[in-house]
Amino acid sequence: MFTGIITDVGRVRAVERQGDTRFTVETAFDTETVPIGASIANNGVCLTVVEKGVLDNGLGWFAVQASAETLSKTTLGGWAEGTRVNLERALKVGDELGGHIVSGHVDGVASVVDVRPDGESKRFTFEAPATLAKYVASKGSVALDGVSLTVNEVDGARFGVNIIPHTQDATTFGTLKAGDRVNLEIDMLARYVARLAGQE
Repeated sequence: MFTGIITDVGRVRAVERQGDTRFTVETAFDTETVPIGASIANNGVCLTVVEKGVLDNGLGWFAVQASAETLSKTTLGGWAEGTRVNLERALKVGDELGGHIVSGHVDGVASVVDVRPDGESKRFTFEAPATLAKYVASKGSVALDGVSLTVNEVDGARFGVNIIPHTQDATTFGTLKAGDRVNLEIDMLARYVARLAGQE
């Protein structure tokens, strides 16, 4: 489980496509404290650390594997060397829950429709897949590329969020533009409410 509060922006160092796809990610995390088998959210996708180490520059690195299913349901299939990645280590009992409960199981891919200034913030408009749009509610929560965000408004399959300067600096949102795609995880409470109401 995660909170959607990004604690590092890593960088893909290598992509190896043989059977499952293996990604090597450079990180500022102290990899000495990251056990093999640990879960790390990579742009909102929960992946298992299969190898780790420290680079000559002192930065850490870890390797994860993604199946064909994961690549088809997320943006990971488009990752290449140099891709910047929002990272969050798994939640521990007693940690502060600063965002909302995020599982790391991506539901689909949303597209950036528009980005415009809104004071010092940026107002983003996203379009969700039609099958997921009903789970996005005004003032509700979503995770986009692993970032916990509050929805400002909803118009059909489109919804808006404001990204404050800190979030722009601390995540990949500072460089997102219209046409880009992001991993979308709906609020799990919304899914359960819909199921209990017989809508799923």
